[in-house]
Amino acid sequence: MCGICGELRFDGQAPETAMLMRMNQKLARRGPDDEGVYVSGALGFGHRRLSVIDLSDRSHQPMVDKALGLSLVFNGAIYNYQALRAELMDAGYRFFSEGDTEVIIKAFQHWGERCVERLHGMFAFAIWSEKLQRLFLARDRLGIKPLYFSKTKHSFRFASNLQALLAAGDVDTDIDPVGLHHQLTLHAVIPAPHTILKGVSKLAPGHTMVVGHNAHTEQKKYWHLSATRPAEPKHEIEWTQLIRDALLKAVKRRLSVADVPVGVLLSGGLDSSLLVGLLVEAGVTDLRTFSIGFEDIADEAGSEFEYSDAVVKRFGTHHRKISIRNAEVLPRLPDAVRNMAEPMVGQDAVAFYLLAEQVAKEVKVVQSGQGADEVFGGYFWYPQMEADSGTDLERFRRHYFDCRHSEFRDSVTEAYVSEDFTSMLVEKRLKLGDADSFLDRVLRFDITTLIVDDPVKRVDNMTMAWGLEARVPFLDHELVELAMRMPPELKMKSGGKHILKNIARGLIPDSVIDRPKGYFPMPALKYVRGDFLNFMSDILNSEACRQRGVFNRRYVNRLLTEPDKHFTKLQGSKLWHMALLELWLQLNVDDAAAYV
Repeated sequence: MCGICGELRFDGQAPETAMLMRMNQKLARRGPDDEGVYVSGALGFGHRRLSVIDLSDRSHQPMVDKALGLSLVFNGAIYNYQALRAELMDAGYRFFSEGDTEVIIKAFQHWGERCVERLHGMFAFAIWSEKLQRLFLARDRLGIKPLYFSKTKHSFRFASNLQALLAAGDVDTDIDPVGLHHQLTLHAVIPAPHTILKGVSKLAPGHTMVVGHNAHTEQKKYWHLSATRPAEPKHEIEWTQLIRDALLKAVKRRLSVADVPVGVLLSGGLDSSLLVGLLVEAGVTDLRTFSIGFEDIADEAGSEFEYSDAVVKRFGTHHRKISIRNAEVLPRLPDAVRNMAEPMVGQDAVAFYLLAEQVAKEVKVVQSGQGADEVFGGYFWYPQMEADSGTDLERFRRHYFDCRHSEFRDSVTEAYVSEDFTSMLVEKRLKLGDADSFLDRVLRFDITTLIVDDPVKRVDNMTMAWGLEARVPFLDHELVELAMRMPPELKMKSGGKHILKNIARGLIPDSVIDRPKGYFPMPALKYVRGDFLNFMSDILNSEACRQRGVFNRRYVNRLLTEPDKHFTKLQGSKLWHMALLELWLQLNVDDAAAYV
């Protein structure tokens, strides 16, 4: 797990080492163990390393294979790299390192661009071919690892976060109208290729990109998720066993591919608790678990310790319980926001940031339960959508959008009033074929699009800010492919995640299985009061915010006057959503402009 960046020049100039070092500096927290820069002709690579697999210098990056004329920067983990390595050795390749990085180079040489179809894991990487003078980039099927890029007439640049591109300079930092509409209506999800800035794009999950020395670019989709039933119908017992086997395999994969200890982020919910049970079943005897909790506000509990404690008692894990007072949260908010590659409004983003800080002191790798709710139908809005009537778009919009398009128009100034880009996106994605029912289409859209730029990005950013690698077994692509063939009604039974509850029964405490759904709460960012209200008021009334001219002042004042009355369909604070966006722009875009 690392941070990567690079530049390909189109104007005959060589990339500046100083510029690559500036980009690397913005990636330093993702990779605290090592740093490297490589320049060859028109190509420059930068890399920050978090040493997890093959801790020796032989896996230093950028990795250059002089014999093959290939160089690589890679972020992620390839869980089947040993099998691929053996296959490539049988084909005559010889290796100078023991990790997964070199396997990608040899795989690219052997299978070409289709090598990505052989990789099982989470990844974002770039390979430069000296012979072809061509840059090849790839992102994993479910977008677990990020990959941003910017392009001008002089160069193409890429990086693991948006901040590194801003540090390089020459980026159009005007607000992208499509990105802004998604940000304020789709729970801060801005699907690829857009971001909040006009000058920065991102490669979509399951896609590759080729950039030539002549500035020509081409993207290809290499993975498609089907949501149709198998030819032979299966009973619930069969589905339970199939999913259990696939999940256990996914957990074991993410356990074995590491040369450092592995822990679990234990929220006390079904998903992370099930991971603990399966890891113990897999033979882990020194399992380390970590939980975090906050103060209660407005009758909403700020911790789920009673459930995580029950799991710890059942399995005897080495556990750390971290309690954070609201007075400790507020001073840390700006630093958490600085480490968001894009503005993210989820309450648990800050929780993950504070938790990862403590966890990283003890382990380098954790397993986390992200993805289970989307893959196995755990959220409350799915049955609401299913029970509703109308078009696919209407059913989805009523229960998910943060605000109507009319409210969006009221919330921004005239310069940012736009078309209903979010409705256009959702309607298009829900019309895609190869899905048997409305819920199949919704779950696939969630898995392939919404989850990428909400919980998945959140976990990556907030853990990597402390050099902590988070692995997500529920997003193993083979498990996801299997789960999407299962009838949605089997997912929705028992209040959601029915099959996972079947698997968990008898393994983890019933109190955890049968508890109400939790959401990793941080109440102070939902019920905005006291110092938190003053903090957000200062941001939205600041000169920088007024000069930016994005938000309609009447709308801002209404939220500030009645902060407890304006919530989204997903129960988020609209005031926090707006303040977070402005704070992110001030801390990342404005500060970068002053620096460069």
